[in-house]
Amino acid sequence: MLRPDQMWYKIGGVVMALAEQLDITPERALELFYTSKTCEELHDPSTMLYTFGNRYIADEVIAEYRGM
Repeated sequence: MLRPDQMWYKIGGVVMALAEQLDITPERALELFYTSKTCEELHDPSTMLYTFGNRYIADEVIAEYRGM
């Protein structure tokens, strides 16, 4: 599992990738990320989602919202 400072860095990277891919503000991307199931999974060590790249995780968030 990532240390807290590493997790913050990871979340920042995911949020910026999400903002870029959706052409939205980082603030809106942060809101989308924190209300997603993907966010829960990122914080769950058993999923090991934190080992994946930022763009992959951003794609998961996008797929989650498109599937709703």
